[in-house]
Amino acid sequence: MRKTPSLFKRDYDGTREIYDELVEQSAWVQRGEGEATLKIDGTCCMIEGGELFKRYDRKLTKQALRRKKRGHTGPWGESDFKPAPRGWRGCHEQPDTRSGHWPGWVPVTDGPEDRWHREALARLDATHTEDGTYELIGPKIQGNPYDLSAHELVRHGATKLDDVPTDFDGLRAWLEANNVEGIVWWHPDGRKAKIKRRDFGLHWP
Repeated sequence: MRKTPSLFKRDYDGTREIYDELVEQSAWVQRGEGEATLKIDGTCCMIEGGELFKRYDRKLTKQALRRKKRGHTGPWGESDFKPAPRGWRGCHEQPDTRSGHWPGWVPVTDGPEDRWHREALARLDATHTEDGTYELIGPKIQGNPYDLSAHELVRHGATKLDDVPTDFDGLRAWLEANNVEGIVWWHPDGRKAKIKRRDFGLHWP
């Protein structure tokens, strides 16, 4: 799973909030080409062939980080990253050249560190375990913003949102009136774009 781009550009040198200028690769949203869905605040997972995987982002080694701080922007090779855990596989063949991150997946195990993943999978109806990406939410995840008593897996894109504006001021007003973490737009060809209430400086949760 590649990083989902924002709908609007961000002030990285100041407030780190967004401003009213579209990210070019997300302009399709304002052309009405996508479908708005609820963004869920949890931790990303994937089901494939009935097996559950959790997200694992390989990080640069200390030596590579020092080079990055001195201005090096890649390309990054396998030796620039910390060793991958057993079973890791990258979301794509090469790391992100700009950030130096290399996201991927590792299988959920029977160890204590994965007990919340296993609990959520056990509670998922067997008829709803189709392949795809999910969000793990619950009492021990992200401060439990949904006030749940048990852990759950929610399929990405499952909750559709109607009549969501796509202009800057309209989106801010919509998020002020609706207590959700954010919105993800899905294009029919697989592209995605997102916006979060925190992008506007709005409190969450």
